[in-house]
Amino acid sequence: MTIASLVRNRWWIVFASVLGLIVGAGSINVFAISVFMKPISDDLHIGRGVISSAAGLASIISAIASPFFGKMIDKWGIRPVFLPSILLFAAAVAALSRLTPDYLYVLFPIVGLTSVGQTPAAYSKAISAWFDQNRGLALGVALAGVGLGTAVIPQLSEFLLSHFGWRNAYIGLGIAIVLLAFIPAAAFIHEPANNDEAMAQRRAPATASGLTLSEVITGSWRYWALTLAFFLGAASINGVLTHVVPLLTDRGLPISLAVGALSVSGIAIIAGRIFSGYCLDKFFGPYVAIAFFLCPLVGIALLYSGMGGSVPLIGTILLGFGIGAEFDMMAFFVSRYFGMKAFGALYGLMFGISQIGNAAGSNVMGWSYQMLHSYASAFVFFVAALILTCLLFVPLGPYAFKPATPIKSRSPDIVAGAPTT
Repeated sequence: MTIASLVRNRWWIVFASVLGLIVGAGSINVFAISVFMKPISDDLHIGRGVISSAAGLASIISAIASPFFGKMIDKWGIRPVFLPSILLFAAAVAALSRLTPDYLYVLFPIVGLTSVGQTPAAYSKAISAWFDQNRGLALGVALAGVGLGTAVIPQLSEFLLSHFGWRNAYIGLGIAIVLLAFIPAAAFIHEPANNDEAMAQRRAPATASGLTLSEVITGSWRYWALTLAFFLGAASINGVLTHVVPLLTDRGLPISLAVGALSVSGIAIIAGRIFSGYCLDKFFGPYVAIAFFLCPLVGIALLYSGMGGSVPLIGTILLGFGIGAEFDMMAFFVSRYFGMKAFGALYGLMFGISQIGNAAGSNVMGWSYQMLHSYASAFVFFVAALILTCLLFVPLGPYAFKPATPIKSRSPDIVAGAPTT
């Protein structure tokens, strides 16, 4: 295989997605804030509930913008919308270095709005356009970048914070977004070129088929069942993970061990992403989803128990394993139950509502602690929510858009229209 052929391999799109999602919206808006929460609270004399509300508002703004962003990439293509949004997100994160109490509810919402391009939506659309038979695995590998971000970004944030202070640490995160997201995305992420439509159809025959946005949102109970399931899952899992560092330090763990536990959950996210993607290609998706959502249910129960030793670490790992499966399952289910015609808008809307779940979960945790000085009531609520999440997958039924029969070709991994040397 020549160097040019290697560069044109469609798996480079997956690789660039991995890098980009290391500094994605979830890593920056959910997991980094867990490290920044105490320093910002102590420096600005703001309660954790207030900070959680501001960060939650960012998630709500991102949620509102997500379906519009998805519709834009459906209409105009990925790159014209996607690439500028990454640069804007980097600038907004760096601007958090100027945070004051007066601008708390200004800067965080701007971060939320600009972070819409660094959600899995654009990455998932590009990958789904090139992969059909191995779509679950490709999505799982790509979205494992979120897990890498959960492992790397808290450690990077803690390093920058301890050496340069939290303000300069946010500037460092903005630079990281440019290096890891914008440059690889500009080099590799794209959709099939129009003049290669025949090959694109061979790669992903369902690319042009599917239901319209209005058909789905007005006539499909499955879509809303999935949306509610992922909302509850995101609220429960990310709500706890957002507070896991202050939770563990409250129990006497050193900050380094608490951040380490959050980072280990990132490794679990990677494992959950890849393993769930493999399972989605091999087994019936709703059964896979139920199995993976049982993991964070057990994890939250372990954290609620208050037991010491390795139990909090195990609980945090199980949370990571569960959230690791969530977003690639979301993309997979949208493509299999509703097709690719309105994938961006449908995924964007579902993902956006799940982001509201992030905000809701973080607020439940933050205000539970601020008002009751305990996270216990939030844990009970989240266990019940995850039980309902599992039940919502039971009646979904068979896929409407099944994988196509494989088509043999001499160079199955080379895509026309991919970047060349």
